[in-house]
Amino acid sequence: MTDDTVTHDRTYVAAIDQGTTSTRAMIFDHSGQVVASEQLEHRQIFPRAGWVEHDPMEIWRNTRRVAGAVLAASELQPHQVVACGITNQRETTIVWDRTTGLPVYNAIVWQDTRTDELCEYFAGDAGVDRYKSRTGLPLASYFAGPKIRWILDNVDGARERAQRGELCFGTVDSWLAWNMTGGVDGGQHITDVTNASRTMLMDLRTLAWDEQICAEVGIPMSMLPQIRSSSEVIGPLRAAGSFADVPLAGILGDQQAATFGQACLEPGDAKNTYGTGNFLLLNTGTEPVFSDHGLLTTVCYRLGDQPARYALEGSIAVTGSLVQWLRDNLGLIPTAADVETLAAQADDNGGVYFVPAFSGLFAPRWRPDARGVIVGLTRFADKRHLARSVLEASAYQTREVIEAMQADSGVALTTLKVDGGMVVNDLLMQFQSDILGVPVVRPVVNETTALGAAYAAGLAVGFWESTDDIRANWAEGGRWSPAMASGERERLYAGWNRAVIHSFDLA
Repeated sequence: MTDDTVTHDRTYVAAIDQGTTSTRAMIFDHSGQVVASEQLEHRQIFPRAGWVEHDPMEIWRNTRRVAGAVLAASELQPHQVVACGITNQRETTIVWDRTTGLPVYNAIVWQDTRTDELCEYFAGDAGVDRYKSRTGLPLASYFAGPKIRWILDNVDGARERAQRGELCFGTVDSWLAWNMTGGVDGGQHITDVTNASRTMLMDLRTLAWDEQICAEVGIPMSMLPQIRSSSEVIGPLRAAGSFADVPLAGILGDQQAATFGQACLEPGDAKNTYGTGNFLLLNTGTEPVFSDHGLLTTVCYRLGDQPARYALEGSIAVTGSLVQWLRDNLGLIPTAADVETLAAQADDNGGVYFVPAFSGLFAPRWRPDARGVIVGLTRFADKRHLARSVLEASAYQTREVIEAMQADSGVALTTLKVDGGMVVNDLLMQFQSDILGVPVVRPVVNETTALGAAYAAGLAVGFWESTDDIRANWAEGGRWSPAMASGERERLYAGWNRAVIHSFDLA
């Protein structure tokens, strides 16, 4: 399809955004504005401490439901949608039967820590960086490879079925793409370079599965999806409810999609997404930059047959989910949005720091032995200070990652682009700017993850001509500038660093 065949005032692009807590379908116009959005939450399954699972069939049902609902809400005809993109929670691992289409086990979520001992076993004498020079990743329970191995080792008959070629592995993008393009009736078993780079099984330079690593981790190559670029026409959707015959044309892991949607298209451009966790990505261009400071090297995106673009990433496990914990586990607030009101009633944190190492600490520390601690409590402290410490934890952890990025890349951050659910929180955004000492900028369209997937799909069919259109669409929607004295900034940050040390060696 060329640009001549696309009439922008009557055609649109859809995106499926399958996240950790919910599935969303969105439709965007040519200016990148939201036309309609529908969302459904799914269950979080906690079989035991440190284990987190989802039901893949529930996710697939919800995907069909939101796809149908968003088309109804937009009052569009299916033929007006010229392409669909998928973005997804990344390392979450699903293994299913090619013939029945049924999962052999629940999806093991990226936050799940059950593979800690497996990772120690694989590290052996070589250490956690055994595969880092090829994959850009340390051996950690975060990534998909060890999760696949766990399923093969712990589900009756799974290894034998996998060796016979009967089972498929995929991150959630693969699961949805397979189902949406036909499932057991000819569904395409694919992933894109960004999701593949989160498995610990793909060579960053060749963009192909690493046969040696797969053999050492004990994963049959027949299970693995075909790796495609992030933006190319894959085929028509055949079982996606209302999007029948719409071309699937873009796939990006959620954090890479947000980076793309934020128009971070040049080396040195960075964004931070505030979601269940925080994810900070810095575009490093066409060469992978390997970290000496605990960051991940990952594929940022690949458009068609162009060279892949790479990124440094700092992943923080618990930020928005800490607000949910305050709401659900402690009952201190009725809704997540109320955390700002409660926190604003305190002038400062009252000396209280909350280190939310519920499943260890991710970048830049990578301490699976860490557990959550609240430090600095006195009789003076109350729920207002606790609420404030919950918000401040996101900002402190972000500063840690940014300092590591600056050390690795030699690029000094001048502005931080932000997106995600928590950026509507003015108190948090101002504190983030204060603790970094640089401006924090929010775009007009906050749903940058779905937008990035829509851009990837739309570029593949000529709905957008080039990435210049993405840059032109980006617009500033809010800005916070630092207002804190440098001495106070450093005093607070030193308190945070002391608090973090108390979280070590508790697992």
